Amino acid sequence: MTFLEQEIATQPDDWARVVQRLPEVADLLPRPGERVATIGCGTSWFMGQAYAVLRESLGQGVTDAYAASEHHLARGYDRVVVITRSGTTSEVIEVVDELRAAGTPHVAIVATPGTPVAEAAQSTILLPEVDEQSVVQTRFATTVLALLRASLGESLETAVAQAREVLAEDAETAYEGLLDVEQVSFLGRGWTVGLANEAGLKLRESVQFWAEAYPAMEYRHGPISIAAPGRATWAIGAVPEGLAEQVRATGAHFEHRDLDPMAELVRLHRYCVVRAAAAGINPDEPRNLTRSIILDPAG
Repeated sequence: MTFLEQEIATQPDDWARVVQRLPEVADLLPRPGERVATIGCGTSWFMGQAYAVLRESLGQGVTDAYAASEHHLARGYDRVVVITRSGTTSEVIEVVDELRAAGTPHVAIVATPGTPVAEAAQSTILLPEVDEQSVVQTRFATTVLALLRASLGESLETAVAQAREVLAEDAETAYEGLLDVEQVSFLGRGWTVGLANEAGLKLRESVQFWAEAYPAMEYRHGPISIAAPGRATWAIGAVPEGLAEQVRATGAHFEHRDLDPMAELVRLHRYCVVRAAAAGINPDEPRNLTRSIILDPAG
């Protein structure tokens, strides 16, 4: 088994465990009514997107999600949540330095102890038990999102149970209609737009595969033009009325299950493993990528 496959398989147990830690760390996380921003890069940014929309939709306060290199923290926030698996990403370190200089309350959620972000942040929640050997992030990111969802008062019981069911499925039969497609477009609504972005990134990283992501209601405003036989549209979460029928009319495969969106993301993770194996690609070492982006200050 690849490291990626092993790490995918622990996710339901990881989520169940991290929820038990909520009483220990709740005081470090945003409180209802606070104006909040999240900071991350790549997968961590997309988890922040999901959390931000979910938090606002639950009426808990204005919440924005920024890529670390493109933030607007000068708008003013009561608290900032920094998400970084490695704790060594250059852009994130720079943001933490800015937050400390400005005196802005912030918490970093990090997998690796002793790293610059873990040491420099005002507060740090360490999750070393979900650190990963694969370059491709899965369980760290989803466990962070599980913790953040729980902090909003959401139950993860259904997500955990459904993810376990997904992992128990026969991979040879679980992806009918998807095994030979040349392209996938992922769609989300509300907080699952971030998960759709993440799904597209995972497939590109692990399989070197043509994958895109859009808000579901935007898909008909242009992107549906690439739908065709031999391609697929995969919806995570709610599906706009009539969209499935429109996609099928193009000859493309439409994929959707009525699952908790995080369990559906686990389905996508397993799909990445299946497609990587079929292509003879090692998903643990994506082309042109490293575990952490550390920039040369001189550059």
